[in-house]
Formats: sequence, C-alpha cells, structure tokens
Amino acid sequence: MSINLAKELKNVSEKDRKQIEQAQEMLGPDPDSMGFVKNLFWGRLREELAFPYPQPSAEETARCDQLLAELDEYLRKEHPALEIDQKQEIPDWVIKRLFDIGVLGMTIPREHGGGGLGITSYNRVLERIGRSCGSTAVLVSAHQSIGCKAVMLFGTEEQKKTYLPRMAKDTLSAFCLSEPNVGCDAGGQETRCELSADGTHYILNGEKKWATSGALSGLFTVMAKQKMADGKDRVTALICTPDMEGVDIFSRNRSKCGIRGTWQARIRLKNVKVPKANLLHKEGKGLNVALTCLNYGRCTLSAGMLGGAAYSMEQAAKWAKYRYQFDRPIGEFDLVREKLARMAAYVYAMDAVLYMTTGFLDRGDDDIMLETALCKIFCSEMGYRTVNETLQVMGGESYMTENEVERIWRDSRLNTIVEGANEVMHSFVFAYGSKQLGEWMIGVKKNPFGNIGAAMSIGSQLFLGLRPGAPAITRLHPRLAGHAVELQERIREFSHQVKLMFKEHQDQLVTAQLIQARLSMVVLWIHAMACSLSKLDRGLRNGLDGEALDYELAIVDHLCAMAGREIELELEALRRNTDKTMAVAAAALLKRADTLPNGDYAVPERTPDQTALGTGKSADQSAIPQFGNGSVYSGQKVGG
Repeated sequence: MSINLAKELKNVSEKDRKQIEQAQEMLGPDPDSMGFVKNLFWGRLREELAFPYPQPSAEETARCDQLLAELDEYLRKEHPALEIDQKQEIPDWVIKRLFDIGVLGMTIPREHGGGGLGITSYNRVLERIGRSCGSTAVLVSAHQSIGCKAVMLFGTEEQKKTYLPRMAKDTLSAFCLSEPNVGCDAGGQETRCELSADGTHYILNGEKKWATSGALSGLFTVMAKQKMADGKDRVTALICTPDMEGVDIFSRNRSKCGIRGTWQARIRLKNVKVPKANLLHKEGKGLNVALTCLNYGRCTLSAGMLGGAAYSMEQAAKWAKYRYQFDRPIGEFDLVREKLARMAAYVYAMDAVLYMTTGFLDRGDDDIMLETALCKIFCSEMGYRTVNETLQVMGGESYMTENEVERIWRDSRLNTIVEGANEVMHSFVFAYGSKQLGEWMIGVKKNPFGNIGAAMSIGSQLFLGLRPGAPAITRLHPRLAGHAVELQERIREFSHQVKLMFKEHQDQLVTAQLIQARLSMVVLWIHAMACSLSKLDRGLRNGLDGEALDYELAIVDHLCAMAGREIELELEALRRNTDKTMAVAAAALLKRADTLPNGDYAVPERTPDQTALGTGKSADQSAIPQFGNGSVYSGQKVGG
C-alpha cells in the first residue's frame, strides 16, 4: 500500500511537514527493490547482496595493481606531503605527475582518454594516497568523484566528447553545491538560473562556497534553483567554465586546520550565460545529479580516511612495542592494549564496509544510498577515533610535525563534517531506511481488515512482544557459525525496536533525532558486522591460513564483541537516557548566549536572523598567507 507520509502525519508542525515533503520530493520515488540495509529495518537479510564478498575481475585487479605500484613508488620517494601541508598548496608539478601516472583520469572511460577503472579500484588508489597525504586524496576525489563525475554519469555524448578528454589529461574540475547559506541542506540552493527568452541559454546568478579546487579548475558542475512549468522551484545542474563572462573567483582559498594543501574557492556568478547545451541530465533533476555524485564522493572520502587510519594504527603498534616506560614496553599495559585492539577492529571493519559498498556500486545495485551514507559515517567516525587513539599511544612525540600523525589527525577531523555531517546522515539513515516500513505500518493501522494477516503479525509484535523468526544466514563459512547466529538475532531485535519506536512515539518519531541516531547507530554496527564477516568468509574460502588467519579471526572476534556491546548500549538508551535534562540544559545555554555580545564571537555571514547580520567578530587574517593566481590549471578554457 502506497502512503503519502507527509499527509498522514497529524501531530507535526507545518515547518516539519514542509521539510518532510521537500525530502520526499528530493529523493524521488522509492527504488523497485530494497537494498541490503533497508531490508534490515524489516528484519530481513538479503544474503545474496552481501555474501560472497564482492570482488573485481582478475583483469581489473591486475590493472589496478600496476597503477598502484607506480603510484606507491612516487608517493614513497617524491611526494612532498610535509611541504604541501606547511606551504598550503599542492604544487603544479604534483598535479601534472598525478595526471601522467593516470590517477586523475583513472575512472574516466577509455574512449575518452581515461583509465576506465571501476569504483573499487579507484578507492584502492584513494586509500593508498590517504596513507601519505590527505590533501592530495581530497584533490583527486573532488575531481573524479564529484567534479566531472556528473558529466560521466549524466552527460550527453557531445558533452562527454567535449569535456572528458581534458579532464583525463590535464584539467581539474570542481563541484559547486555549497553556498554561504547552504551546507547539508542541498535542496536549499539560493543560486538561481532561468532560461533566456529565446531558449538558447540559461542566465545564472548566485554564489558558491567551499568549491574544492575551484580556483584551479577548468570545469564547474553548478547546482541552481529554477522555476518549473508547474510553478515550483527545483534544482537544475549546469556545466560552467571559468572563462564564461560573469564568473568571478573572488576567494581562492582560506587557511585551514587540516587538508591545508587543498584550495576551496568562493565563486560569484553574475548574469552568466550558460549555453542550453550545457544542461546536465534534465531541468529540475539537479538534486538527483548531486546526490548520485555524492554516493561516489562518500566512498572516496572513506577510502582516504581508511588509508590514514591504517597507517596510524600501524604506527601506534610500532610505538607500543618499542617505547619503554616503567621497565617494559607500553604495549604490555592493558589500557594501551585496549586502544590497539580497538584500532585494529575499527580499521578492519572500515576496510570491509568500504569495499562492500564499492562492490555494490561496481555491480550497479539500485538502492545504495543508505549503504554509502553508512560507509561515510563509519569510516569518518571510526577513522578519526583511530588516529586520535594513536596520538594518545605516542604521547608527546605524536604532536611533533615530522612524525606525521598530527597532520593525519588534522586532516581526518573534517571528514565527520563534509559530504553530509554525520548528525544529518544519522537522521537520513533512519528516515530513508524506515520510510517504507513506517508507511506499511500506517497502511495496516488504517485498514486492518484489508490485510488481516499483516495486522495480526504486527499487532502480536507491538502489543504482545512476540518477535518474528530471525533471518537465516546460510552462506557464511562454518567457522563463523557463532557470529552468524548473533548477527541473525541482532537484526531481529533491531527491527522489533524500530517498530516499537513507531508505536511509542508515533508522529513525533519523524523529528526525534536522538532516537533516530540511536537506531541509526544500531544498524551501522550491524552493517559493520555483516561486512566484516563477509570479508573474513572470503578469506577462509580463498585459503587464508597461518598467522594471517589467526590475526583476522582475533580482530573479527573483537569487532563483533565491540559491536554487540555498542548495540546493547544504544538500545538501552532508547528508554534510559538523559534526553529531558539535556533539553533543559541546551535551552539554558542558548538563552545565555543572548547575553553574550556577538562581536566577541564568530557569527554566520548569512543568516535569516537579520538582527545578527554583520554583528560577529571580525577575523584578523593579516598573519595568514593569501593566495594568488597559483596553478597553471586556473582559468583554462575547456571544450573549444
């Protein structure tokens, strides 16, 4: 039964109802079949999607191995990671070298001059770069995952012929979505475009912010609101180039805490005439373009994070073996061993989650938005925790620039914020994951006699506490049977608690972010368990043995134990928590903020609160290096 959720909700504010309607319109219709994670909300496990663990072809793997060998040689012997961080710029020769090696064109189809490699191979490369230099990983990801990815996925044949050969050979690209007033709210674009009277071009006006490599790029993928024939505003995606009249890159970069070598531009667009031929996909379908590209960007962000976290874990282990205090290696102390075990479990699960997700993308699974969101949340959060733990293990030496960990720590911190802040992603995971289940429950409630079997089933769960049977796992190696049983039970209990939350909170659940985040964390850990078990299953079936097998068994055992404990804590917090006192305390602090002078603090440059505009603290940038024209890639004319 199809239900319009926004119309069915009775006890929500108009503002919340409007947000739900906008989200439904932005995401579009549900896919015909539900993906791996969405099925978990129903208490089901689609084994065929996760077991066996996805793996590229031998030919693809061999080509990627060859590229990685050349890249590794370069990164070990030539790449100036420390200089990039200190001077806050990736030199032109580095960009040229990455083009020459084939890294910056590796996913562009061969017929357009690129390497034609798949998403798993691409992320293997990003992982390797992330071990050495977070700034360079971001540069590569911004170019191929979101910058020119829209042209690869949605461009016409003519657009591909015009732009992709240059993108594969010598020209960077940028993705222009964020604005002064637009961060995670991708649908809130204030940049606008309108078709000219003669229908030959679009007139584009607005401002873009945080466009990575924007000052160095020859192509921009720009999102803008457009008035549609039905009178509604929707987002349209356009291809722009820096040589178009009215394009003004008025801020090339700002000094940052981490990924200091990347440049994030601000771009002002004033009456820019964009040819009709530069329309990407269809008018009003720009958010579909943006969200699809972000699925790829969330993976490559995770790959760079994995590389940095894996190196940090290894560094922590080395330090724990050779750093002596109190007449013994610090690796013998339980509180240090606890950190090492936790780091190893995090890194193993990050790897498993990432390459399960890229496998979904490579084989073209339809419903993967939750999988990419969970990949981003898990890898950004657990990756940052891993690097943070390394700082503690290494002590004061970790804070020294030449030991590199402090740079990885700074580079890592941003990843929980960008590509969708993790707080927003948790609400997205719950809302998108539970939407069809919630609509089904509403339908049964409205017409219980229309489907008496469904009504009796859900009623027995909600009012009698009876759980349905756990999903069967039949494809895991016999050595993992104990973990398989635990995973089955975790899935069943998760689904049961989701249904109970719908019953207990009803309409209010759609805005109860604390409950949503707890349930999102539960499914996050279940997903991490499933991916890790599938990865280990592949190893067992491929003949993994000896010390390598002992290592993986030990790490996965600990990962599952950690996941089980985290799941139990989150489920307990659904009913035993500090939510009420939190709400009072937060309100008290926000009220106190009114007594503090705005001039002492940073205030957003754009805000609907007109009384606050221009009242914030003026930042002193006099001691911060300012950036000039820089790269030879800046302002190149692309496409003839």
